[in-house]
Amino acid sequence: MDNLSFDNSTINISNGVIKEINSENNTTFITISYSTCDRCNGSTETLKLVVSNNTIILDELGNPVYTSTLQTGMTINAIVSSATTRSIPPQSNALLIQIVNRPMNQNNYTGRIINVDRENRNFTAINDGTLSSTIRFNVPMNARIFDIFGRPISFNRLMPGMRVRVRHSDFMTASIPPQTTALEIRVVR
Repeated sequence: MDNLSFDNSTINISNGVIKEINSENNTTFITISYSTCDRCNGSTETLKLVVSNNTIILDELGNPVYTSTLQTGMTINAIVSSATTRSIPPQSNALLIQIVNRPMNQNNYTGRIINVDRENRNFTAINDGTLSSTIRFNVPMNARIFDIFGRPISFNRLMPGMRVRVRHSDFMTASIPPQTTALEIRVVR
């Protein structure tokens, strides 16, 4: 969000929490609550964001994602129009939404790496020894990878046999094994 500039007709919202998501007639309405001043224990406000096809939605790494990625409990930053309705809660058009944090245990997978494909930057993991728990994770260049001590490491340091916890995208292919994009990988043993 730092690289985008908007004029005085916008409001920046930091650390808003998605409370409710509704859709009607190709428009999505996202109700959020946020503090007016994070450092001074300011009041909590509620705002209904109107999400249209023109709204830019980004994941934690700044990659574009679909509206369907947004879920209740997520923490977001948003840039919205300063023109709001007088309804309760007020409504405003969302120009940009960026996911900051997801609820714990959401889109997390813990398993043991059984195969690493260095050429195609992916690995396959299994979490309970059954084939139905196998997932292939595609690892983009901007994915964060950490060793057992929380220090950043390169993709090349991942090896079969390592136990990892993977935070991944919402979508998953219907292939066998299913595939998804890894956002963060932590070696746990």
